[in-house]
Amino acid sequence: MPAPLAYGLAALAEIAGCYAFWAWLRLGRSAAWIMPGMASLALFAWLLTRVEADAAGRAYAAYGGVYIAVALVWLWLAEGIRPDRWDMGGAALCLAGAAVILLGPHRGG
Repeated sequence: MPAPLAYGLAALAEIAGCYAFWAWLRLGRSAAWIMPGMASLALFAWLLTRVEADAAGRAYAAYGGVYIAVALVWLWLAEGIRPDRWDMGGAALCLAGAAVILLGPHRGG
């Protein structure tokens, strides 16, 4: 699976899973939100293992940048709050950092 696709789907699964707990604990939704949230978090973990990287820590570090960008998309689409220029600039920096981490010519493993 291509890394951008795996990272994007993993971020969506992680955010959805965490949001299920947020909805239960902060928004007063039913505890029934927990089970799909846990399944979504398990899917997140599985998807993250689909990324081709020489080390788990490097894959996780690069994922962090993608997570930030997808979280801002969630903010906009799920919560109705449009990211501002500072959000977008920060996400661009994070994505650039993720690309350097994942695609850089690393020495040894």
